Amino acid sequence: MTYPTPLSPALLAWVSRALGARPSIRDVSHPREDSRVWQLTLPSDVRFYPKVSPQPLMYECETLALRHAVPALGAGRAPQLRASSADHLALLLTSVPGRPLKQLTLTPAEEARAHRQGGELLARLHAAGDLSSHRRAEAEQSVLAAGNGADRHLRQAGGRLTAAEQKVVRDLAEQLRVLPPLPLAFIHGDAWERNLLWSQDLMQAAWIDFERARFGAAVQDFIPLYCGAWCRDPGLRTAFLRGYGRELSREEEHALMCLSALDAVSCLAWGPAHGDQEVAARGRRTLDRLMAVVRA
Repeated sequence: MTYPTPLSPALLAWVSRALGARPSIRDVSHPREDSRVWQLTLPSDVRFYPKVSPQPLMYECETLALRHAVPALGAGRAPQLRASSADHLALLLTSVPGRPLKQLTLTPAEEARAHRQGGELLARLHAAGDLSSHRRAEAEQSVLAAGNGADRHLRQAGGRLTAAEQKVVRDLAEQLRVLPPLPLAFIHGDAWERNLLWSQDLMQAAWIDFERARFGAAVQDFIPLYCGAWCRDPGLRTAFLRGYGRELSREEEHALMCLSALDAVSCLAWGPAHGDQEVAARGRRTLDRLMAVVRA
């Protein structure tokens, strides 16, 4: 069972100063321990969302994204940063029309349209980051760094994988070391249907939750969809990539398969530890699909 988390007096004072009024408050956090988000409604019925990051790095990532790359998505297509507080690790965000795709029942045509627009917006985000100097080096090393984390995730996942599954994951992680250079981008970092909003009134998509945004290989942003919605309905992949503006290269396809193995192990480690059974189930489904391919 989860209970509403009150907005602390210090945080309430900060948002009230930023907004120039004392709002009404409703806890809208996800049902997990590290999620702290509230809906604030002003007397004018305008809504804002203060969000407290679980850790300083996530605060820094989301602040950078909201200031320097997310505006490229356009008005109503992502939250805007109204104010930030490093002392509180808090962001004050504008409201965005729509609800997460995970919470909606859409017609196939609506769902395809939402995914196509999601691809269009992700392409804008990918092109928005400045890849000069050390940021290019960070992006170039991102896939190798993901592979280097395989053993750590396997240790955390423990007995949730068989010996054969662990070997497959290690083999796929090793293959990331010999990949040629891949297209680089400023990536969302958690681009799946929980963070893709759709407004049925406006027929308009939007992305939220940029706390894992960073510089990396563009293909890394497709992992959650590759392991989720695209498996459920390959037509959604077609729609998404049509919106994105290009197909994936052969090298990116291979990287995506390898990275999906690492994502599966990460999900199997993180999901149970944080009480997120949806994430854990995604990891198990992905691993089962990979093992079926290996055995074929």
